[in-house]
Amino acid sequence: MASTRIPATEVTGVRGALVTAFSRRMFGRVPESIGVLWHHPAVFTGLMGLGRKADSWRHLDRELATFASMAAAGVVGCGFCLDLHYFMSHHRGLDEARAREVPRWRQSTVFSPVERRVMEYAEAMSQTPPAVTDELSAALLADLGAPALVELTARVGAMNLSARTNVALGIRSEEFAASCGLAPLAARPAEGHTAA
Repeated sequence: MASTRIPATEVTGVRGALVTAFSRRMFGRVPESIGVLWHHPAVFTGLMGLGRKADSWRHLDRELATFASMAAAGVVGCGFCLDLHYFMSHHRGLDEARAREVPRWRQSTVFSPVERRVMEYAEAMSQTPPAVTDELSAALLADLGAPALVELTARVGAMNLSARTNVALGIRSEEFAASCGLAPLAARPAEGHTAA
């Protein structure tokens, strides 16, 4: 892995010991990204707290939530986020074969029309400026209902916060998925090209 823009620091203190123990249990090691964010433990705790809170929301189907988060991470270019969500889909018993296809969802045949709209929305929200249309929002409102659409929007917004933070700090994939034997993520096609 290429080095991050801020070198990792030692994860210390009582909270650090908890974070270290949890990380070792979950990943088998302490990811370098934690050491980068640990320069400011309150920021680390805040970002992780938002992630845990988002994971507790239940109006949006868990697979749809994962696909949306991964699609947003792909637009931003956060390899760490894509890898982590793919790893987490495996550990949560979600359909990892379909999660693997998210980077190339437009070309893949494994997604339903609703799943495609969810990923289109996540990508549109992640553009600068956001490119969400009234038509797409109306279709998702009909598909999901208002509570799930609000949740989808908040999850994509939270993923953008996390992904853009990671990319700016130079935090890259730490190969979590490879460590548990998952096939590599499908490659996102080059812009303007479609898969044969």
